[in-house]
Amino acid sequence: MVKEMQVIGITIDPVTQSPIVILRDKENLNTLPIWIGMLEANAIAAGLEHLKLPRPMTHDLFKNLLDQIGVKLLRVEVTDIRDNTYFAALHMEVGGNSVVIDSRPSDAIAIAIRMEVPIMVRDAVIEKALRVDATSSPGAEKDKWTELLEKMDPEDFSKYKM
Repeated sequence: MVKEMQVIGITIDPVTQSPIVILRDKENLNTLPIWIGMLEANAIAAGLEHLKLPRPMTHDLFKNLLDQIGVKLLRVEVTDIRDNTYFAALHMEVGGNSVVIDSRPSDAIAIAIRMEVPIMVRDAVIEKALRVDATSSPGAEKDKWTELLEKMDPEDFSKYKM
């Protein structure tokens, strides 16, 4: 099963100082933090802000290319998490055929925002992301994230709210 999620913000991990894109489902039942790089955070933020730059950035170029050659992006999907690395795929239609292309989640999210398509996350990814490691007490990891995200002021998610 998959859930549709939305980017609710970009924040900074207080420990590592790395950007985190925060996805949440429409029912506000599941939140998924994905650590990304600074350049990727800027690309997502530019899409959220609908910034029009003088020259196309990579994700804008990709959108323009798909639009010009008639490829339809149907959705992006976060498909897996292995060794703390997230995986994603672009689901497209090309000449009536389904095509799935491997992608980094940050790129998939930046493109989805620009092309206004759904961001889907497999249930297994949400479960794996919340799974405790062997040294934690049961529920500790989920409780840690729930507590952190609930305590955050909306301003902590920067100005990129949806």
